[in-house]
Amino acid sequence: MNQAARRIGRTLALVLPVVLVLSGTLAVAKVPWAEPPVDSAVVNAGSERAPQHTEPAAEPLPAEDELLVSLIDELHAADPGTALTSLQREVELDPALAVHCMEIARALGQAAVEKYGSAALAQEHARPVCDTSFAAGVADTV
Repeated sequence: MNQAARRIGRTLALVLPVVLVLSGTLAVAKVPWAEPPVDSAVVNAGSERAPQHTEPAAEPLPAEDELLVSLIDELHAADPGTALTSLQREVELDPALAVHCMEIARALGQAAVEKYGSAALAQEHARPVCDTSFAAGVADTV
């Protein structure tokens, strides 16, 4: 029995680092590190147009603000757990949103307390998305 446990331990000690390195390499390979190159023909074609004198359009919301608005709407329509699942999915689809994940989750926690009127009821929907930011948002309102 003791010898079998050692053999399993040695096998894991050799295989596990290889698996971790390969999975990390694959994860890094999937991240879009650079923007696609801009075609110079497209840039030149746009520069030949006559300048237009129009009113400046309203600035669009940044992606993280649009996401927050849609997630709060989803929280009110369904429940905070559904919104947190959607947040996790969006961050997986767009890794650039990861830097905003904690602040969005915290805002969802605050919105959950506003919806339920109780931190205890809001906390029932906590999920491990963006560390414990949702719980921190719930605690902010207490």
